[in-house]
Amino acid sequence: MIFPGSGILKGLAVTARNFAGSYVEKDRLTTEQYPEERPKLPEAARSFPFLVYDGDNPETGMRCVSCKICEKECPPQCIYIIQDRDEAGKAIKRPKVFDIDISVCMSCQICVEVCPFESIRMDQDYELSSFDRFGSLILDKPKLLKSNSYYHSIHPTEAAETDGRIEADRLKKEAAAAAKAAKAAAPSVVSASSSSSQQEGKP
Repeated sequence: MIFPGSGILKGLAVTARNFAGSYVEKDRLTTEQYPEERPKLPEAARSFPFLVYDGDNPETGMRCVSCKICEKECPPQCIYIIQDRDEAGKAIKRPKVFDIDISVCMSCQICVEVCPFESIRMDQDYELSSFDRFGSLILDKPKLLKSNSYYHSIHPTEAAETDGRIEADRLKKEAAAAAKAAKAAAPSVVSASSSSSQQEGKP
């Protein structure tokens, strides 16, 4: 026989059990005391893009070469890039301006997928709310640039794979350059040996 109000009593019993157990078992707590306690996000979590740089200097270690592929492929067109130039007006392989309007960005990660230089990745920073609807929602180059060590801290598996690909490409280029240099040096060695042979054959 079901008594009136028995469901309420069962619910109160569950609440009392969890309340008492929360003082003993930490894992039973379902509420985090934010912002004092920050949730640990899964590695696959993403918010908005950022630019990766290697070493200690963001300007010299920047991976981005201002190819503008991400700007062209971005569906909401929220990326704006201007290539840097030297005093003579010659193009430099780095961006002078790199802006992302996060009020438009939909975190689709297409910019990450099309980047051939492993320079743009997805961040996990979610505390980006602001009373300013314009200026503070546009991330410029200084705000976007973050170190490779930071990238490893939020996406360790992905960052290790990226570093492996970069190192493999570097070794491949070095091997190709060494082979090209050896091939270019080979004819001069052959010609030098043939000329010495001709000199030895003269009376």
